[in-house]
Amino acid sequence: MGILIALVPALGWGFQSIVMQKIGGKFTNKVMGMALSTLVIALLVFIFKQPNWSANLLWGSILSGAFWSFGQILQVKSFDLVGVSKAMPISTGEQLLGTTLFGAFYFKEWTTPLQYILGFSALVLIIVGITLTTVQDKASEEGGNIKLGLIILTISSVGFIGYNVFPRVFNLNGWDALLPQAIAMLISVMVLVAFQKDNDMFGKKSWQNMLTGLLFGIANVGILFSNQINGVAVGFTLSQLNVVVATLGGLWILHEVKSKREMSYTLWGLVLVVIGAFLIGMTK
Repeated sequence: MGILIALVPALGWGFQSIVMQKIGGKFTNKVMGMALSTLVIALLVFIFKQPNWSANLLWGSILSGAFWSFGQILQVKSFDLVGVSKAMPISTGEQLLGTTLFGAFYFKEWTTPLQYILGFSALVLIIVGITLTTVQDKASEEGGNIKLGLIILTISSVGFIGYNVFPRVFNLNGWDALLPQAIAMLISVMVLVAFQKDNDMFGKKSWQNMLTGLLFGIANVGILFSNQINGVAVGFTLSQLNVVVATLGGLWILHEVKSKREMSYTLWGLVLVVIGAFLIGMTK
């Protein structure tokens, strides 16, 4: 049962990008739908589990939610430029790199030689894996779109790293942070989206994309349960399998096209990123 619960975040986060692209709409619709559902789920959890309010909780949640909104908007924009199957391995790998380095050097999580060996080995594998997933045949290159997409994707990873790191900086309990974080997400998305011309903030596609947000919210709650039952090492590691679900879903469900050579490099890169995630899990 514990392992099944641990796979819930992987499935939720993995399928959210697939469902989002299937539903369609502007990137503003997609992110707004996610933010709305996240708030609804947080309110449902609030009925059964009230947070212990504090200044730390508010500031940590506001910063975490704002960074998520920034990262999510840019990640969704990158999907339209480079595709889910290319974007997700890069995004996941960059997030793993950033959060691992923060954990090792800011939070001082690595204290033994073995942790440093495993950790740096994982980082090397992830970097190589990311590089392999970006390999592109000249015949299928789309010039500026690919380059712009990769730049936007990298900037988005900064947002997601902040989303993961700020709750730890402020020493927040995940359950306590759910509601204030969700409120901060929605407000931040509304502010950022408002600057977009014809944003269609509350259009039909935004409400349809609440299904995307439902998957994100279930995954969010799932990782909290998984960490309690399985421990952070197992919970974190298995949640990173979302990259496999998203990448293969992009290829098989969204029918994103890759040459045989690109497919081979992507799959090998994916394997290295996943191995890297497992090694990081072993350092916890």
